[in-house]
Amino acid sequence: MEAKSAPELPEEDGPWQYEPKWDGFRCLAFKNGDAVELRAKSGKPLGRYFPEVVSMLRDIRPRSFVLDGELLIEQDGALAFDALQMRLHPAESRIRTLSASTPARLTVFDMLICPDGGETWRDALDVRRKALEAFMSEAALPERLVLSPSTDDRAIAAEWLEGSLDGQTDGVVAKRLRSPYEPGQRTMIKVKRLRTADCVVGGFRYESASRNVGSLLLGLYNDAGKLDHVGFTSTIPAAERAELTRRLEALREPPGFTGKAPGGPSRWSTERSSEWQPLRPELVVEVRFDHVTGNRFRHGTKLLRWRPDKRPDQCLLDQIEPPGMPV
Repeated sequence: MEAKSAPELPEEDGPWQYEPKWDGFRCLAFKNGDAVELRAKSGKPLGRYFPEVVSMLRDIRPRSFVLDGELLIEQDGALAFDALQMRLHPAESRIRTLSASTPARLTVFDMLICPDGGETWRDALDVRRKALEAFMSEAALPERLVLSPSTDDRAIAAEWLEGSLDGQTDGVVAKRLRSPYEPGQRTMIKVKRLRTADCVVGGFRYESASRNVGSLLLGLYNDAGKLDHVGFTSTIPAAERAELTRRLEALREPPGFTGKAPGGPSRWSTERSSEWQPLRPELVVEVRFDHVTGNRFRHGTKLLRWRPDKRPDQCLLDQIEPPGMPV
């Protein structure tokens, strides 16, 4: 069961249950006796990469179930998506080391089959939630197997969307309280928390099929005063590309980025990863973004406006650093 994006939390066509949208690996967890499987949303197996979660589920008392949830890893008081990505490693020894040093937790938000074999996925969400809460009252393990919060109060969900959960989530998911689980259907609603940042334009790339600008390369100054590459934006109106290209070409000057720089061409090159042109750090743009991983925008950003009123040296990396989580 998946979600479709919406610009705001729904109120009509409910009633609704609202839940935090976690930034991890979506995971279905299956248990039948001593057999435990973890499956990604794509259906691919995940158990090899998270042996500590498999072991934990094997050891809890309920002998059979199917749960829907999210695999998460916390580092230094904040959720770390890049730590999850590091688990997708071919070497079992590396996976074992990481599973010991940065153990994952499973945060669950739905129950599809309960321990007595009942197919709860056919039931309405309010029934499934009660079954899940009863299950978790017995099975929950601190920091290992955790029940995701939920509410039917839109005001509380709006607070979550504004970041009241210590910035640990990237939005809110809304589910119809009277609906069954619908595999493969986008009947849930997801509303992402979107943030903005003022970035220096440290370089650009041409479009693959023309000599007009295709994307702007964005930078932020780190604590050492070096300009780090943090991502790109390609949402440039077509009518503005020719004039903007002339403006950028007049500013071409190496090095562009004095800290972490974009990569050049490789066997994996695409339109967005080909040779880039360095610029004098004079232009500032405001962009909208969603996810940040390792001090970089995980996805492309949306160009909101140019900021001639902003000095480049005011564009600091702390704009995109995640807030800490209370100990």
